[in-house]
Amino acid sequence: MKESIKKYIELEVQAIQNIPIDGVIENVLEIIFDRVHQMDGKVIVSGMGKAGQIGMNISTTLSSTGTPSVFIHPSEAQHGDLGIIQKNDVLLLISNSGKTREILEFKELADNLYNDLPLISLTGNNNSPLSKMSDECLFTGNPKEIGPFGLTPTTSTTVMTVVGDLLVVSMMEKIKFTKEEYAKRHHSGYLGKKAKE
Repeated sequence: MKESIKKYIELEVQAIQNIPIDGVIENVLEIIFDRVHQMDGKVIVSGMGKAGQIGMNISTTLSSTGTPSVFIHPSEAQHGDLGIIQKNDVLLLISNSGKTREILEFKELADNLYNDLPLISLTGNNNSPLSKMSDECLFTGNPKEIGPFGLTPTTSTTVMTVVGDLLVVSMMEKIKFTKEEYAKRHHSGYLGKKAKE
């Protein structure tokens, strides 16, 4: 069992090391900076299933580090939640396959409100319908899943999470986010205490 676990860890690490460093994230940072920090918009994040859980984490972490963001579940978007979108926002849509029906529909519905919202995709398929309709595509490298059937989201969710972390930390650097500003957003709990030290 120890050997199997060691092998799985190595595969996860390899997947992270194979995330493309292709300059796209710099373009993404510029889009977000322009829409959010210059035009008072926000990052609208959406994803279905596991991708949605990762999207929610990215969204809340962006907000807590100075870049306003909200997560909209793609199904709830079709029942009124889409109304939170405003004209200066930017979309960050997440789908490993890049073919998730609800995510593709999300883009179509958002366009019905404002047809010039920039779209950033986070996907493991850079030749997918989602990536093709994107202004910028954050490609994860599409690693093989480590599960026995190659189906259960494992390495794909790992690399999505890492790309999200890179986006958050790089955005903090770009806006020169301070510990004092962090403390204002984390009043309570362990992080709040540490931020005030």
